[in-house]
Amino acid sequence: GEDGFGFKFAMNTLNGGRIGIAAQALGIAAGAYELSVEYAKQRQAFGKPIAQHQAIAFKLADMATEIEAARLMVYRAAYLKDQGLDFAQAAAMAKLFASEVAMRHTVEAVQIHGGYGYVKEYHVERLMRDAKITQIYEGTSEVQHIVISRNILDGELYLPAFW
Repeated sequence: GEDGFGFKFAMNTLNGGRIGIAAQALGIAAGAYELSVEYAKQRQAFGKPIAQHQAIAFKLADMATEIEAARLMVYRAAYLKDQGLDFAQAAAMAKLFASEVAMRHTVEAVQIHGGYGYVKEYHVERLMRDAKITQIYEGTSEVQHIVISRNILDGELYLPAFW
């Protein structure tokens, strides 16, 4: 490339990778959610499926809601990139939120599965480990906070985009 633009090119590549990591985290969270719903419908406690107990039902509702929010953030970042628009802030936000959702909801999936959630015969323990790495590579969650806050403080106020 042209002299003097190497850092900008590298950052653009990194930002594109963040969208990919956000999508990976989204898939992990969705997988944990699907396994949790299936398990909660089958597992009986106190004479009924645990999905019918309010504590579990509310966990599932929170999982579904946050996964949908993460999905929209990932789609928005990808859309901006595809349109050739500035997508750095959207990519950082999507990566941060989706990876945090993945970690939070894979931990919830382990809880919903009880002791089975921690053994290798059930897939949720693997998803929990996979979720953790999405908080680390392509910039840790702390780095995403730095990127987002610097953009805000440097005058790039985040305004919701309607497309």
